[in-house]
Amino acid sequence: MQATPVTSPRRGRLLTWAPLGLAGFAVAEIAVFILVAQQVGYVTTILAGLLLSAVGGLVLRREGIRGWRRFRDAARGGRHPGTEGADGVIGIIAGLLLSVPGFLTDLAGLLLIVPPIRALARRSLIRRAERRMTSAQAGDLFGPRRVRPANDYAHADSAPTAPTAGGGTTPGRAGTGDEVIEGEIV
Repeated sequence: MQATPVTSPRRGRLLTWAPLGLAGFAVAEIAVFILVAQQVGYVTTILAGLLLSAVGGLVLRREGIRGWRRFRDAARGGRHPGTEGADGVIGIIAGLLLSVPGFLTDLAGLLLIVPPIRALARRSLIRRAERRMTSAQAGDLFGPRRVRPANDYAHADSAPTAPTAGGGTTPGRAGTGDEVIEGEIV
């Protein structure tokens, strides 16, 4: 008897729609290529595509080497290497997108080189990685993280109060005896 692999419904939908999405993206790339070629000429468009692919290869090489060195230096220096590693992955993705022929992928690759957009992509990548690993692994890789309590009673002046045994009140959920303790999860 052969076991059937268990896939989530989300993954099943992704596998169903991915070929259609890739086909649509290829059509969009060809359409953009034709539009650009009509504006500046086919020879210039082909040369621009080749130049951008060559630049992508250089970016890929530079970002790969630079990302590995920064990751290694952070690990050797006792710092949390996850941020440097995520930045290196974003740089490698930018280089790969630039290397792929097509102006839409080149635009995406160029955007990932711009520092503010790169920082947003890095934060998004780190959040996704943290969700897929244990809290201890995420802490070792990315360092301590900021968390918010489920009930935001961080400000004592706006928090409900709960009675104490001595007749006073402490910040917390009224009637439960829970207290809010500010601190950092390590």
